[in-house]
Amino acid sequence: MYVIPYSMGPIGSPLAKIGIELTDSPYVVVSMRIMTRMGTQILKALGDGEFVKCLHSVGAPLPTTRPVVNAWPCNPDKVIIAHLPERNEICSFGSGYGGNSLLGKKCLALRLGSILAHREGWLAEHMLILGITNPQGKKIYVTAAFPSACGKTNLAMLIPTLPGYKVETVGDDIAWLKFDRNGVLRAINPEAGFFGVAPGTSLESNPNAMATITRNTIFTNVAETPDGGFWWEGLELDIPVDGKTLIDWTGKPWTKDGSKKPAAHPNSRFCAPIVNCPVKDPQWEDPEGVPISAVIFGGRRPEGVPLVYEALNWEHGVFMGSAMRSEATAAAEYSGKAIMHDPFAMRPFFGYNFGHYLDHWLSFGKQSGNKLPKIFHVNWFRKDAAGKFIWPGFGENCRVLDWIVRRVDGENCAVKSAIGYLPAPGAINTDGLESPIDMDELFRLPKDFWTQEALAIGKFYDEQLPEDLPAEMRNQLDGLKERVQQL
Repeated sequence: MYVIPYSMGPIGSPLAKIGIELTDSPYVVVSMRIMTRMGTQILKALGDGEFVKCLHSVGAPLPTTRPVVNAWPCNPDKVIIAHLPERNEICSFGSGYGGNSLLGKKCLALRLGSILAHREGWLAEHMLILGITNPQGKKIYVTAAFPSACGKTNLAMLIPTLPGYKVETVGDDIAWLKFDRNGVLRAINPEAGFFGVAPGTSLESNPNAMATITRNTIFTNVAETPDGGFWWEGLELDIPVDGKTLIDWTGKPWTKDGSKKPAAHPNSRFCAPIVNCPVKDPQWEDPEGVPISAVIFGGRRPEGVPLVYEALNWEHGVFMGSAMRSEATAAAEYSGKAIMHDPFAMRPFFGYNFGHYLDHWLSFGKQSGNKLPKIFHVNWFRKDAAGKFIWPGFGENCRVLDWIVRRVDGENCAVKSAIGYLPAPGAINTDGLESPIDMDELFRLPKDFWTQEALAIGKFYDEQLPEDLPAEMRNQLDGLKERVQQL
């Protein structure tokens, strides 16, 4: 049994929370060492104060009475993850998976964290935090909420293609946010590491992530090369494996041409410390947090949803977050390419009633003195009639951030539409793109699509919030329907 004292957030931060986890898994110990601030200094900071009590077991005591599959001791028939907010306790049994065993991560930082945030007047969100500096030297910080495997880590570590821009990362997954005494929304990253999805990560898609994982990193459920290195789908150009026999994530021989299944699990992970990251923000451990100027929502939407649009106001922005939908990912329980509702990218992580959560977000718009950030929605994944992505994505996403920075700065570069403010024609800087982009198609709002979208949102509200839907959300939906009918 291992005892892990840890802090979520910089030690001494007014937003930080301390936990103590008991576990029988050495994998959990070394992973928590990366993902949190951990050690005796936490006990000194805690003193006689309160802490979150965390109990974890893989549920497979030694000597094992059942074969260990894929080197993972676990007890899948009896998995249970329980959160006891009234006692500040988390109990997890039977699973070794990161989100179920590193109890400071999703369990404390989001599920229990969202309850603590509701009680104490702040927000615990499934969001990245990044700083972006434009060529004139103006820097703003933004948060962004995407479902898993929708590009959070790539955006957090983005290398801009526009000259003079710089992006630095505070965090890639979780944000704790609170309005300070001056009404400024400030955010900390409660984590100290990255627990990123490995497949698709490459020198092309995210060179900064590749630089981050070169040392002191744990790889989970990836493939192993003959020389003992890591490998996953997406590394074909960086680490060629033609003619080589790898060991896949299940421990079986694998070849690129002869095997039908992926070498790495679709949800395989790398666990690396933020201090490794070449573009970590200088303020990433500021105990007061960084000031947030914009909140971005997004997901995988192959049709109908434009590259970027801005909320009409705070209430409309909350509605946009509540109405988020995205193609299912490997981290979700769905299979295939179903479009699922994932409000605020928090569907798996809400710690309390969704309707009350919406009320909590709305309340900040009603408090005098709050300097509310602008709210946006992005979609890098829209496809054309041939099924190909219209937008190149990756580093070119800085062109969208450029428009967001200008909107935050008050520039008149938007036009009002049925769903919010769209970039004015020519407002997205396309200079230097390798191939022409059909911007008209990228921002087209098909009436049939948005009619169905509004109906789907209404059905979701009716099913999930038959009694607790805030009136403001129903009014926003009615307003969307009216505007769509005028398209």
